[in-house]
Amino acid sequence: MIEKIDIEDLKEIALKAGEIIMQIYIKDFNIEYKDDESPLTQADLKSNELICNELNRLYPNTPIMSEENKEVPYEIRRDWEYYFCVDPIDGTKEFIKKNDEFTVNIALIHKNKPVLGVVYAPALNELYWADGKNSYKNMNKLPLNINQNPKEKLFVVASKSHLSSETQEFIDKLDSKEIEQVSKGSSLKLCMVAEGIADIYPRLAPTMEWDTAAADAIVRCAGKMTYNHENNEPMVYNKENLLNPWFVVR
Repeated sequence: MIEKIDIEDLKEIALKAGEIIMQIYIKDFNIEYKDDESPLTQADLKSNELICNELNRLYPNTPIMSEENKEVPYEIRRDWEYYFCVDPIDGTKEFIKKNDEFTVNIALIHKNKPVLGVVYAPALNELYWADGKNSYKNMNKLPLNINQNPKEKLFVVASKSHLSSETQEFIDKLDSKEIEQVSKGSSLKLCMVAEGIADIYPRLAPTMEWDTAAADAIVRCAGKMTYNHENNEPMVYNKENLLNPWFVVR
């Protein structure tokens, strides 16, 4: 099945979604709030519509799980062997703040693992993808950088809008002489670890599966891993509860 999905299709869809998002981003736009009080804009909805329509057109037999679609009951989706996991805009808060750190995310999940992924940051013109074997950023194979002395200096990335006290405590206890901590919005944090700009991204705070799936594929195909903080096992997807556990990317 993975051989039948063309990563070039997923990249093209993400780029098209990015165009639609940017048309809205440069103007004034309305903000609504969902039941969980997370923000929603016209850009989220239009991006979602385009991505789902294109995926359905190209791959009509592959189910889609998206943040902006009605949730599929676990009784149905637990039998999915492959499915697309979509976040039409990750970092809606960053989109609203107009700080450019938001992304389009499309992943292919096989059973409980992300195997293909595209993360596109349209305002930054940065395109990351994983083809099942390797990961890339704007045509360059990842990682671009390897820290040879993490005990001397460790580069840590953390959430811009959701830094919890537990995450900060975790960072403060890391074993390195010097810790350089930067904050970033959206799934770009996972991509920074895949790229080698950051050594570690701890997230001891809530996220959903669609927030991480595409970037997690990029992490894994770059030779890194996203670990469940509690048991140190690789993070799994398509759980009954779609809330991610606390995790650490390294």
